[in-house]
Amino acid sequence: MLIDAGILAVTYIGIKIFKKYRKQRDTTTIKSQKIAKVKDSTVNEAVERENHYLKVTTIAASVSAIRNVYSPLAFPLHFISVGLLIYIVTPALKRGEKLIRQKKSGNDLLVSTSAFVCLATNQLFTLSIGYLWYYFGSKLIAKTQNHSQKMLTNIFEQQFKTVWVLKDNVEIEVPLETLNINDIVVVNTGEVVPIDGVVTAGTALIDQHALTGESQPAEKGKGDEVFASTVIISGKIYVKVEKSGEETTVSKIGQILNRAVVKTDAQTMGENWADSIALPILGLTTFTLMTVGYFGATAVVTSGFGSSIRMLSPLGVLNHINLATQQGILIKDGRALEKLSQVDTILFDKTGTLTIEQPEIAQIIVCDGYQEDEVLRYAATAENKLTHPIAKAIINKATEYKLTLPTIDNSKYQMGYGVTVTLEDKIIHVGSIRFMTTERMTLPAKIEEAIKISHHEGNSLVIVAVNRQIIGAIEIQASMRTEVKPMVKTLRQFGIKHISIVSGDHEQPTKKLATSLGMDSYFYEVLPENKAQIVEQLQQEGKVVCFVGDGINDAIAMKKADVSISIKGASSIATDIAPIVLMDSGLSHLCQLFEISRSLNTTLRNSLKIAITPNILTIAGVFLLNFGRLDGIVLDAIGLSVGIFNAKKCSKHQPQYSSIKSIAKD
Repeated sequence: MLIDAGILAVTYIGIKIFKKYRKQRDTTTIKSQKIAKVKDSTVNEAVERENHYLKVTTIAASVSAIRNVYSPLAFPLHFISVGLLIYIVTPALKRGEKLIRQKKSGNDLLVSTSAFVCLATNQLFTLSIGYLWYYFGSKLIAKTQNHSQKMLTNIFEQQFKTVWVLKDNVEIEVPLETLNINDIVVVNTGEVVPIDGVVTAGTALIDQHALTGESQPAEKGKGDEVFASTVIISGKIYVKVEKSGEETTVSKIGQILNRAVVKTDAQTMGENWADSIALPILGLTTFTLMTVGYFGATAVVTSGFGSSIRMLSPLGVLNHINLATQQGILIKDGRALEKLSQVDTILFDKTGTLTIEQPEIAQIIVCDGYQEDEVLRYAATAENKLTHPIAKAIINKATEYKLTLPTIDNSKYQMGYGVTVTLEDKIIHVGSIRFMTTERMTLPAKIEEAIKISHHEGNSLVIVAVNRQIIGAIEIQASMRTEVKPMVKTLRQFGIKHISIVSGDHEQPTKKLATSLGMDSYFYEVLPENKAQIVEQLQQEGKVVCFVGDGINDAIAMKKADVSISIKGASSIATDIAPIVLMDSGLSHLCQLFEISRSLNTTLRNSLKIAITPNILTIAGVFLLNFGRLDGIVLDAIGLSVGIFNAKKCSKHQPQYSSIKSIAKD
């Protein structure tokens, strides 16, 4: 009845006037409440809100149904039903009003119009059933998003949440987010530097490959800068905080999760199309009203498929994000996952991405009649109590040689240069070339030649000396990830036409690695700023580029690439920029990622078809079969059920890679 539509209009206007009056009455209070509301708004609250509206809508549908079948209570139940429906449709009216104020048309305008039409024509049960499906879909999306965010949050559970701060010469543990600028943070051996700052006291050997790509540890002392996410290999330092608050790691993680985007280009295209046909649908509604009647007009006005695509597309994206998370892949932007299926070119950073933190021994160089096992025994004995990657490589090699390492009598570790130990009345020096030069030892010609060759190959040397006489050297080379070679072959199956290495190393080691992996090309001696130029150059050639890296020197290239992927353990900048992070600290799931992307694009295409089909059938049914709104709702329900099944079936999908297994065996 028209009176019901009038009640809706008067109630809505009354609410607007009341809110305006309250706002004028206490603007400051309202603003503070809004700020608090924004800060406290979480996905959990979204689930509760949608669940609340779903319950109210269920009650409204039940009341409307009883009213239709039990006439003695028809009159009082009518007004109860109208009251509940007014409460239910108010959010849609707000969105419709916003469009009118902006002088725009869109799907929300159709939804608002349909509410007035249904109330004006006494289709209360039909209206309640329509909104029942709407809030059911909204609750499903909110629950899926809530589950997705919990999984993302769980990934970061191992991140440090507290730090040790020096207060009045006493070390106390405090939450990371409470740090203030100029606080002194204490970091010991084996710990991760939690903040960016300057060393005020102490010395330490720091592994900072995640930031700079350097495979060699760096010595840091008073006055030197240190950065978050780097690891103290040995030593102890006191660091003055330079950044705090929103710049701390905990805050950055929160910002990453809040920025997570699940809307894809396919969804945006569908929503834009749905908004663009709003005016034609309103025109068709008017024509239907004059030719078929108001029941048919009601069905037409609600036949825009914007609501369906707003439900089905994000549901599909969220389920694929959840699937990726189960595989150890963090997806922060659904558009990147969608775009990945279009990638035809992949650029891999070398150090820290294709190689792992733990290096390996390439060869042992001997002088003055010493044997390899002797040189290795002296080196391993000196390095036995150290924990940095180079020491581990030497000790592992000694274990492979089945050497027995004696207990050292005395040791003196010189930070960043090398180690000096006393063994069997002999003084053993093990360390870098700079260490030997500082100790004023003469490098034999054989060692000098080995240094040139090693440098050309992109490797480094650990020099070993006994009683100040150099007896040999151990060549250290980067260790390749075992999964890389089969991964490169499998990526070809996903339509990747060009795979390349981008490295700051010399040509020879880069070329050697590219050839051994079956890469199409390689770039060597590339400065950080030039990595982005390579990406742009390939894009200008019409290629869709994915950049895979792990360091701060990859950040610019990551931002320029069509899709960027980082690995766990990378710098905070790299993981902030990259919309996709491989959380298992390797590349083993890269191929699964491409398959998930393919599955998502199939799901999105199907969602578009599923969203539009029931609405086209409804409009056709209005003119050919005298359909009303309830018939349209039945078709929508069928379409939504099929769409939900299509969107959720990926969660049961477990990627299989028999091709990788067979390649690995070969």
